[in-house]
Amino acid sequence: MDRRRHCEATCDDPGMDMTLRFEIFPQDLDTVVDFYVRVLGFRVTKDERDDPEAYVAMQRGSVQVGALQRDPSGHPADRCPPAGVELVLEVDDVAAERNRVVASGWPLEQDLQLRPWGLTDFRILDPAGYYLRITDRAGQ
Repeated sequence: MDRRRHCEATCDDPGMDMTLRFEIFPQDLDTVVDFYVRVLGFRVTKDERDDPEAYVAMQRGSVQVGALQRDPSGHPADRCPPAGVELVLEVDDVAAERNRVVASGWPLEQDLQLRPWGLTDFRILDPAGYYLRITDRAGQ
C-alpha cells in the first residue's frame, strides 16, 4: 500500500486519535510547575517532588506536560531545550489566553499577531527556556 493510501486508511480512523504529551527537564521544578499552573492554567495530576527523582505531571485538556528535575551537577547539555523547537498550544480564545498570561505578570516574547497563514498567536518562553507559541485553532 502506498503511503497516501495507508494514511487515508489509518489517519482519519477515530481509533487512531492522537494527543500531545511532552516532557521537559528543568533545573528549577517549582518555578516550572508554578508557570504551567498559575500562568497557563494547567492542573497538577501527579506530584513527586519529594522523591529523589523529582517529577510532576500536569494537564490541561488533552495536553500533558511532564517535568523531571534535572540534576544540577549533571552535564549542562543533558536534556536542555534544543535549538529550533517551538511547542504550539492551540486554544479556543487566543486573546483571552494572552490576557491571562499578561495578568499573571509573565512577559510576552511577541504579542498577538495575525500571521500570514491566517492564524493569530502570541509567543512566550517558559522558565526553563522552552519557546511556546499559543495560537487559535485552524479552521475557526
